[in-house]
Amino acid sequence: MTTAISWQEEIRRLAQERDAVILAHNYQEPAIQDVADHVGDSLALSRIAASTDASTIVFCGVHFMAETAKLLSPDKTVLIPTAQAGCSLADTIDADQLRAWKAEHPDAVVVAYVNTSAAVKAEADVCCTSSNAVEVVNSIPADRPILFLPDQFLGAHVRRQTGRDNIEVWMGECHVHAGISAADLRAQVAADPEAEVLVHPECGCASSAIWLAGVGDLPSERTHILSTAGMLDTARGLTAKTALVATEIGMLHQLRKVNQRTTFLPVNPKASCRFMKMITPELLVRCLRQGRDEIQLPPEVVERARRSVERMVAIGKPAGAR
Repeated sequence: MTTAISWQEEIRRLAQERDAVILAHNYQEPAIQDVADHVGDSLALSRIAASTDASTIVFCGVHFMAETAKLLSPDKTVLIPTAQAGCSLADTIDADQLRAWKAEHPDAVVVAYVNTSAAVKAEADVCCTSSNAVEVVNSIPADRPILFLPDQFLGAHVRRQTGRDNIEVWMGECHVHAGISAADLRAQVAADPEAEVLVHPECGCASSAIWLAGVGDLPSERTHILSTAGMLDTARGLTAKTALVATEIGMLHQLRKVNQRTTFLPVNPKASCRFMKMITPELLVRCLRQGRDEIQLPPEVVERARRSVERMVAIGKPAGAR
């Protein structure tokens, strides 16, 4: 049996031979995160995919993320350790459904969460992530109606933050985040009333958290609705003894790495994405050795989908930044 160190050394050797950069989402297993060149949320990893000099991108995440990397770097080889790593949220809408929805709202701007297939992105005007969804919507003229898809909880968060009442929201959800309930949150806060509370806007408890903080059932000054990148930024400055985290449990690894002062606890310890966890050390080794599984996209989809992703990447980017 190989040790963790020898496994990591083998990954580094294989990656160098293939001229590959390894990207890992925050929800990956800790071992995968620790061996990756870059770990982050969808927006950060998209920007790296667009700017990397490596000839091969290995994306340790779910399928739509690897597709997004291919859209931004069409001339590069993009691999995912297993093409079976799908996404329950992305599966809630397909291109035909979006075309029908657009036909009902011909004047609307379509904002697609990055958690969608390339075919859906091709039908969108601009993409967003949880990090920049509010910024993307605010970049659209206030008098233009918006179709926001596919996550209903993130859509509700964007409505609250922007104050816009002309946003139609698709009623999709991530099965993992939807399963983190207000009851879970209230029980955890009752058990640890001095804890900081970090909630991802995709969570089923996000709207409840805002309301509960407003009526005093949650500590308003210590309740934060944040993307995974926002959670990391907030975690770095925390001095609290504990923090309760409402998102997929893979996020805890990065939070614990940036702050050893605070104990980070999951609001729901069972909030694990089986698709994210399909990426294993063994499959990552196979990916680098055999060059599989390669992402291939239909040419007729690529150009239109890339435009919507490039618009997302550009919003909020400093002038002159790559």
